Amino acid sequence: MDDLRRLLNEWDPIGVADDVHDEYDCMVAPLFQRIRSGADGTAIGEFLRHELEDHFGLDPLGLRPDIMAVRVIDWWTSTGRASDVAGA
Repeated sequence: MDDLRRLLNEWDPIGVADDVHDEYDCMVAPLFQRIRSGADGTAIGEFLRHELEDHFGLDPLGLRPDIMAVRVIDWWTSTGRASDVAGA
């Protein structure tokens, strides 16, 4: 989950990750649960969009949650665990 936290901090939609390293921790466990359950990029993007709007009060349009969803899925696939879940 540290890698997922790192990805969220690199994305840094509210621009505070340099100072507050746990700002996005509220998204780590739910996001991890979704990808572990086999959620696709669309579902991940919707989750991120919802968090940006409802939790952080941001307009997600310029923050590109869809692009971040692709990064999350790519990360998950690169760990090799995606195939473990798919084959379960």
